[in-house]
Amino acid sequence: MKRVFITLLLCFVGLNYAIAGPIRLNIFKKREKSQQTVVIPVYDTIRVVVTDTIRVEPKPAPRIDTLQHNHTPEQIDSLLDAWHALHLEQSHKSYFEPYSTTTEAERNMAVDSLYRARLQDLVSPVHLPYNYIVRDYINYYLTNRWSPLSNVLALSKFYFPIFEQELIAANMPVELRALAIIESNLSPMATSRVGAVGLWQFMPATGKNLGLEINSLVDERSDIVLSTRAACRFLKDLYNIFDDWTLALAAYNCGPGNVSRAIARAGVDAKSFWDIYDYLPRETRGYVPKFIAASYVYAYHDLHGIEAKATPQCISTDTVVINRTMHLGQVASTLNIPLETLRLLNPQYKIDIIPAARKPYTLRLPTRYTSEFILQQDSIYAKDSTFLKEYINPANLEKKRAEGVGYVYTVRKGDNLGLIAKRNRCTVKDIMRWNKLKSTTIRIGQKLRIEKPKPRA
Repeated sequence: MKRVFITLLLCFVGLNYAIAGPIRLNIFKKREKSQQTVVIPVYDTIRVVVTDTIRVEPKPAPRIDTLQHNHTPEQIDSLLDAWHALHLEQSHKSYFEPYSTTTEAERNMAVDSLYRARLQDLVSPVHLPYNYIVRDYINYYLTNRWSPLSNVLALSKFYFPIFEQELIAANMPVELRALAIIESNLSPMATSRVGAVGLWQFMPATGKNLGLEINSLVDERSDIVLSTRAACRFLKDLYNIFDDWTLALAAYNCGPGNVSRAIARAGVDAKSFWDIYDYLPRETRGYVPKFIAASYVYAYHDLHGIEAKATPQCISTDTVVINRTMHLGQVASTLNIPLETLRLLNPQYKIDIIPAARKPYTLRLPTRYTSEFILQQDSIYAKDSTFLKEYINPANLEKKRAEGVGYVYTVRKGDNLGLIAKRNRCTVKDIMRWNKLKSTTIRIGQKLRIEKPKPRA
């Protein structure tokens, strides 16, 4: 009993030492001299117990190869699609953020000074000066009710990342992406009155010289990636010739020969577009100013109250390789994708056929469908006899090509057949024949078939 009492007393003294610290240190040392053989084991016992009580052992990090998940390939594609859309939206927002607020100095500026200051803030290797010609094109984009800007802003979310990737890979200014705005309003199916086609508006000869395939079934001038790469090659060659991006842009529009002759007429000091402005073809004189205006309104649209239309659904896409002839309908019907979506993503296939008999072609799909395509590839190919039999006959091919030339026009307020005919470079009789009209009377909202390529806005 006595030994238990002494042990409890020593424990009490040890705890008081831990709590009281230096104040009780001398007292403890005196007792330690007289009871050294007893105190040390008891003190050690208390220290070990207390220390072990508060110690937290870290858990080892889990190894990556031990983590388990149950996602199917289709679910992974959907997750990738959502991830891509989220980061694209964040990137889009961060680009426009510096150009979405008005500074205190800008609030008191006249319009010309405001436009000039904002263009200077768009620091770029492509010179973006301001003058009355540029101002007129800026006002056209901002005030014209037929301005394509709202549609361009929506489409740019899909097309501009593709353009930027190719421009960066070619070590070129990403600001050149605005060239596709003035060329086609970001429409891969745009066709000019002289036969230029695609986002970058290549004539047939120019497209073939740049390595693009153009035939009855395929027109790679409308291929989103291949045409962009061709445009990069062409622009880079022009820059290497003229050593100035504004001269390269002018040459892109009217040809390097016309620019070279304009430089010769302007004199040896001509080193930019503005030095040869008076010696260029009339259309080309407005080309670079329009490019500058498009660059301005794209960046500062928010400050002018311009809103984008609905963004296309297929923001995230991927490609698969096709090694045999296939109709887009085979893919659409098997994967339950709208045929129009496949046409939008693959406009280079003129009559919906991928002629991969002798060489492979690519098919662009929404990301969320790529794994499903691979899994159901056999089912897709098994439908070729059903979907391709219509096109085996050459007469059917010719008919399909003819059907793909025109478009449907919706009559608007103030329209008449004469005005519509003038806009489409045809005659009133042509429109009446195409639509089997017995009189020239038309009504608002009426649909008219125009058997000619749709004019650019």
